[in-house]
Amino acid sequence: MPEGEPSVLQQIRRKEVELSVKADHARRDAEQVVADAKREAAAILKQAETDGKQAADEYSKKRLAGVLNEVEDLKRLGTEEAELTRQSGEQNLSKAVEKIVKAVTPE
Repeated sequence: MPEGEPSVLQQIRRKEVELSVKADHARRDAEQVVADAKREAAAILKQAETDGKQAADEYSKKRLAGVLNEVEDLKRLGTEEAELTRQSGEQNLSKAVEKIVKAVTPE
């Protein structure tokens, strides 16, 4: 073997070092991929929470508006019914007074 040429053991050692460096690079790359995936997953989760809260708020507001409209409708119907009952009572007031007067006065 010529003097300038590395021995088989030196060649093996050099190859081991090269492979070790490549393995370290691959490990760092994999760690970076995992870190990026974790950040992306966290961002997706945060966005989903924000979207979910917004959707819940919108649904809540719509339901509340519907309930308030229903309450207003019930108030209006109650007022109308009370007015009809009052009018009916006023129409029958003179008849009721006559009956009461006849009942309490001797004939």
